[in-house]
Amino acid sequence: MYLQRQQLVGRTAFITGAARGIGYCTAEALAEAGASVIMSDMISEPLEHAADRLRSKGYDVKTHILDVTKPLACTDAAVRFNEGGSSVDILIANAGISWKDTRAEDVDDASWARVLDVNLNGTFWCCRAFGTYMLQRERGAIVTVGSMSGFISNKPQNQVHYNASKAAVHHLTKSLAGEWADRGVRVNSVAPTYVNTPMSNVTAKLPEYNDIWMEGTPMKRMIEPEEVASVNLFLASDASSGMTGAVVLVDGGYTVW
Repeated sequence: MYLQRQQLVGRTAFITGAARGIGYCTAEALAEAGASVIMSDMISEPLEHAADRLRSKGYDVKTHILDVTKPLACTDAAVRFNEGGSSVDILIANAGISWKDTRAEDVDDASWARVLDVNLNGTFWCCRAFGTYMLQRERGAIVTVGSMSGFISNKPQNQVHYNASKAAVHHLTKSLAGEWADRGVRVNSVAPTYVNTPMSNVTAKLPEYNDIWMEGTPMKRMIEPEEVASVNLFLASDASSGMTGAVVLVDGGYTVW
């Protein structure tokens, strides 16, 4: 009974930022659970390479090029995969970017706008587009990808724009969850710590960052993307059917101190 609730056979999932890292591992996790997966990202070559890796394992995978900062493109994607008898049952709004260490007073307008546009606006455009169809069917599960940086202000790096964007994703998640709960659509978020992905690894190799990060992490290690993907699978499946508006920390204990 309980393992069955984690199965996704007969369901279709759309995942943004799926070419690598957390997005790729989440695509693999959901496909392993039986879902048909639509992997989306901005650039074709790495996306197709990632999809081919999963297809070689026998998984049902499609791809779609998507810039989540374009609201019309998000709407078009939702229309494409929800019309003509098809439907998307699960949305993993994973696409996100970080930025170089910049003091708040030195953050330029373009950098601020870019981080907020991808991390917050892109998440909302996708939730709105795919959530509209889920509401019509009165069923669906959405998982946004926030960050422990939505709870704490990181050190030693300065990243006010990233922190603000992820805190906003958490509250967006709660707001959507409250609006949509009685119409059959659940919205939850995962909030990772420093994850062993290409986005984090450049900084993690510098001792002036990594030493302080590990000092503040009770588990004394970075989290693997598969560990975040496992939580995404749980939140996307019926195993979490009683949850909505939750922000689940996967932070190696960072926020307990």
